Amino acid sequence: MSGERRCRPTRRRKKHAVSRSQRAELQFPVSRVDRLLREAPDVQRLSRDTSVFFTGVLEYLTANILELASKEALNQHRVLITPEHVERAVDNGPLSSIFKDDTHPRGDGMTSARK
Repeated sequence: MSGERRCRPTRRRKKHAVSRSQRAELQFPVSRVDRLLREAPDVQRLSRDTSVFFTGVLEYLTANILELASKEALNQHRVLITPEHVERAVDNGPLSSIFKDDTHPRGDGMTSARK
């Protein structure tokens, strides 16, 4: 029995869970986008990468729109970005071609930018 080795139970550290957003280095929640895509009535099958890719596209577009809106706000010597700045950025910027066929009605009740 002196030649036999005893097996000691080793303590393995548990790896902490890493979200798909963290793996893809995104700020937007990939899991939520995946859930919303799967809840759509006409979706039959989705790959795992679809929601990650779509989330990346949403984050990219949002960042560009906010950057253009911040430039609009700075042009008017404003510190805060208002919905009017975002609307002007989408209508006048390079992203206007993406949103030219927008079917959602624009609210006439939007207030004008404060002076």
